[in-house]
Amino acid sequence: MASDARKQPPWTPPQARPDAQLPRLKIYNSLTRNKDDFVPVDPTGEVVTWYACGPTVYEDAHLGHAKNYVSTDIIRRIMKDYFGFQVKFVMNTTDIDDKIILQARQQHLLACFKQEHAAEDDSVSDAVLAEAKAAFRHYIGKHLPLLPSDTSPETFSEAVDKAYKDKVEFPPGPPADAATAQQGQAVTIADLLLRAHIGTARSAAEALQAPGTLPEFFTKTDDVLLPFLDSLHGAEMDSNNHQIYLELTRKFERRFFEDMNALNVLTPGKLTRVTEYVPQVVRFVEKIVANGFGYATPDGSVYFDIDSFEKAGHSYSRLEPWNKNDRTLQADGEGSLSKGKSMKRSENHFALWKASKPGEPAWPSPWGRGRPGWHIECSAMASEVIGKTIDIHSGGVDLRFPHHDNELAQSEAYWSTPGCPVQWTNYFVHMGQLRIRGLKMSKSLKNYTTIRAVLSQNEWSARSLRICFLLMPWQDGIEVTDELMKAVVGWEGKLNNFFLKSLDIWKHPRPGATGQEPGIADQQLLMALDKAKTDVDAALCDSFNTAAVMRILSDLVTESNSAEALSDQTVISLAQWVTRIVAIFGLDPEGDLSNPDRIGWSGLDIPAPATPYVYPASQLRDKVRTLACSGSVDHAAIAKLADGTTIAASTPVVESSQPYNEVLQQFRTDVKALAARQASAKDLLALCDQLRDVHLWNLGIYLEDRNSPHPALVRPLDKLLVEARAEQESAGAAKAKAKLEQEAREAEAEKELRERAKVSPLLMFKTPAEYSEWDESGIPTVDAAGSVVSKNRRKKLIKEWEKQKTLHEEWLATQHAA
Repeated sequence: MASDARKQPPWTPPQARPDAQLPRLKIYNSLTRNKDDFVPVDPTGEVVTWYACGPTVYEDAHLGHAKNYVSTDIIRRIMKDYFGFQVKFVMNTTDIDDKIILQARQQHLLACFKQEHAAEDDSVSDAVLAEAKAAFRHYIGKHLPLLPSDTSPETFSEAVDKAYKDKVEFPPGPPADAATAQQGQAVTIADLLLRAHIGTARSAAEALQAPGTLPEFFTKTDDVLLPFLDSLHGAEMDSNNHQIYLELTRKFERRFFEDMNALNVLTPGKLTRVTEYVPQVVRFVEKIVANGFGYATPDGSVYFDIDSFEKAGHSYSRLEPWNKNDRTLQADGEGSLSKGKSMKRSENHFALWKASKPGEPAWPSPWGRGRPGWHIECSAMASEVIGKTIDIHSGGVDLRFPHHDNELAQSEAYWSTPGCPVQWTNYFVHMGQLRIRGLKMSKSLKNYTTIRAVLSQNEWSARSLRICFLLMPWQDGIEVTDELMKAVVGWEGKLNNFFLKSLDIWKHPRPGATGQEPGIADQQLLMALDKAKTDVDAALCDSFNTAAVMRILSDLVTESNSAEALSDQTVISLAQWVTRIVAIFGLDPEGDLSNPDRIGWSGLDIPAPATPYVYPASQLRDKVRTLACSGSVDHAAIAKLADGTTIAASTPVVESSQPYNEVLQQFRTDVKALAARQASAKDLLALCDQLRDVHLWNLGIYLEDRNSPHPALVRPLDKLLVEARAEQESAGAAKAKAKLEQEAREAEAEKELRERAKVSPLLMFKTPAEYSEWDESGIPTVDAAGSVVSKNRRKKLIKEWEKQKTLHEEWLATQHAA
């Protein structure tokens, strides 16, 4: 039985009105760690209020953020487009906090330093070198304390190898299991941080020894100069100059939403920024203090009094009560600028309002100039925009404690009155993390990749990332493995194939397949479709179980692919329903749920500049293949077809279409050349294969050949096709290598046999180490130890002798013939 320290406090289930029409939806609720019936506060059951913790905007978003916000978007879309709720979705951006203050201040001071020391010839001055050397010493003194105090850039590498070799050399790869990961996580994080610090210092040491140009020098020394300049001049910054911080946050807020747009994440219905709600935050804090749950300290800070809160009958740490005394998590939640001695009454009390230190931005308040604490921001903004009860509150799983637990406490302290407690949030949903080697992505650990970098490298697309997250439960962490990537590619490729073929049927109805009565295969597939609809509804009602839905869709497509003699309408009906579900999941940025006839998703068409050229080339190829396979090749007809293949006169040849035009014209020329020299059917078919497998493939287009009378299906390449070919080529290369190795072994064996054939049978056993006496034919009779050779042994020796006699005589015959 769980102890009281690990037991979550009671949760009050919202009650639905008897006349409210609600789906049988259950949501995994972090407040209970159970799947609870979802009942919105709205009496009609139609409106859902949702507050999502947004990003702290001081750097570009990484893949860990993508996991959080795409998973949130998936659930939001299901709530809105599948269950039909009117979702009032509010999200914040944190545009002032300790990380932002440090980042903005440091960047500002570094920019001023660079401007002050700019040189027309880009040379590194003695003053810059001196400052960078001081920054280097400051950095290693703080982050690499085991190094000798006199460590210089020249002695750095040797000193690091001596002091830290054992600490940074650990085996690569993930821990053996979850338990190992849990036990070794602190050590691993420390090692990764140490590696990052060594890398930063090593880069600076190299620059100090070989400065190069000024831009090159700063590229390598920025990371040591930033904290050093801040330590010297940070406290001199004007606390009223908020623009320094807003320039940074507005830039990265804009870039964040550009990333979200690239990932097809819906924009918030309402966006709140902390700096625009400071007066509301002040009023919120004032009321908490007035209610007896907060207190001001002489330095002008205000803290939340957990002891008074609990004595009044409230529960603190509803989400993770087992962590309520974790000093490391509490300190992390207070921010890096809050470290050191404070005037709060207890270590576990947390800041509602922070008195600004010299060099920090400040706003007026009854307690003096200061700034909001991190946790109070969302409580004040969500309460201001939504009210005293929120249906859904969401964020990353790492925010549960202390951030969200503190939000809950603050908001209950604000809204509750004696005898009338308020449940501020009814459903807390937390998205699992994206992990690398068992660790969450972190900027400080330098184990992250930005969303921009991932999408620009084309290894992942917005769709494949979303598929990856859909394949796993939203509340679970994801470890990106080769197996998971293969599953993503396979699922997307299967749907691509299904949509392409369904679209082809929709655009080009098959003779006799339109309007026909449903056959047995149709009836079976339509029954499977009805079952899939029921199963999808059950899965989505089961806390948005998208992993189950993805399996249902995949199985349904497999069943459709294996069915024979389906009517066009059955295929189209199936494709339209699958299209609707993937559009609800956000897998199609062009998805139009108001169009029930839509089939497929974006990216199924070849590029527009290619269309006027690729389709004529494909049609010519189809006709050449048909004639080449007809038995008697009509070369005159083939030449006529090539001459008659042209593009529309109105088609302009623009630069982007030039590669496709060149392929078409070259194919026409090659076809005519083969026809002119009466080439064989084999050569004509080889030319057609070359168009498909080389020229168009290299342009990202594939011609999928089908049985007559169907023309080749013109389609863009996708990862499944590319990987299938790579596997095929790899298997072919392995087969060719194995064949060469076998031939080499056979040649070696043949060589050994030829050498062996030269030996006379009379001499083959004349080996004194084995035998001491032989008969007149050279067959042993006594072994080297003086023992007579046994009858069984002699029989085997005679067989070997006879075989060698035949081999030797054949060799002698070849010698005489020569």
